[in-house]
Amino acid sequence: MSINNSTLNRYDAIVVGTGISGGWAAKELCENGLKILVLERGRMVKHVEDYPTMHLDPWDMPHRGQTTQEDLKDYDKQKRWGVWEGNKHFYNKDSKHDYDEIKPFDWIRGTQVGGRSLIWGRQTYRWSDLDFTANAKDGYGVDWPIRYKDIAPWYSHVEKHIGVSGESLNLPQLPDSEFLPPMELNCVEDHLKKSISNNYTDRLMTIGRVAHITKGSKKGAGRSACQFRNKCDRGCPFGAYFSSNSSTLPAAEATGNLTLRPNSVVAEVIYDPNTQKATGVRVVDAISNESMEFNSKIIFLCASSMASTAILMQSKSDRFPNGMGNDSGELGHNIMDHQLGSGANGKFDGYKDKYYTGRRPNGFYIPRFRNINENSKKVDFLRGYGYQGGASRHDWSETIAELSYGQRL
Repeated sequence: MSINNSTLNRYDAIVVGTGISGGWAAKELCENGLKILVLERGRMVKHVEDYPTMHLDPWDMPHRGQTTQEDLKDYDKQKRWGVWEGNKHFYNKDSKHDYDEIKPFDWIRGTQVGGRSLIWGRQTYRWSDLDFTANAKDGYGVDWPIRYKDIAPWYSHVEKHIGVSGESLNLPQLPDSEFLPPMELNCVEDHLKKSISNNYTDRLMTIGRVAHITKGSKKGAGRSACQFRNKCDRGCPFGAYFSSNSSTLPAAEATGNLTLRPNSVVAEVIYDPNTQKATGVRVVDAISNESMEFNSKIIFLCASSMASTAILMQSKSDRFPNGMGNDSGELGHNIMDHQLGSGANGKFDGYKDKYYTGRRPNGFYIPRFRNINENSKKVDFLRGYGYQGGASRHDWSETIAELSYGQRL
């Protein structure tokens, strides 16, 4: 069945995807007076209402928060990120949405309204001119058409809305943000910070910069300061943890200009050869399998690097026989998703008389110190990196396993 009512299905703009970029596109467009259709291929997730594990303690869950080996079979690739009993409902089951990989490729996915904004780590850092000029200086890639001064006002615009906590450092390679009060380092992290300061002149350590409210409130669905529960990846009922569901989508909805349609798989972008412009999208309803078209003057593909590329490759016409915008033949190549997993760890035997109150949902950060300028220590690679990490007490438990609570014991 095909539905195409040019009056009912016409909007000023269409946004595909409800993750961080899709939520922001919806907010900005709606607040500027445009009638917007937002399409999400996954199920509806309403802020607070659809966070089933948000208040559960380990003893409230069937397996004390541990994911069974049987369950893990459904999350063969997604488990690399940290799927567990409290958040597995926000991750795709690989048993239903699998993909082939020649070498390990961590494509972490959450098919629902909010997308990965419900499970991201909130680490929020500005790029500097060191990043924007890197391509031109070292000859890899195409020079950016913008510089830091062009995007700095937009960084501020976003940060003031989402709330970013962190410490100002005045580093040229890591510009400061519009900060809310920083979270505190714990005793071992503070020890490491002092050790780095005593032994190096070219590097330092700070608390992570996270899209997380530490003081006051922000616009959205009742967003308030963090309660330090560290249950963020279950969905934050306080809205301290920035997500599309708690922040940008409610802001868009408040304008009266938003139409949100979940369970809507965008199959292709429609191209008009007469106007030589995209005119809309063809959508397949994930529940009924109905095919329909929606029309607009503007289309934002915010369905992540992989899905947005796939949509363009499926958008074939006489003008674009190999996919829309693919005259170069490069569409579908050189795609980057989120890399995760490299690092190191160690143990520190000390501070046994110390304790830490609360469960801080954040770690520390060591900003880039390689290839900063002509005074940087010479290394045999281009560009640089930063470190994320954290210290915590291991090899102990608040309650010994044998002292479980309740009838199930």
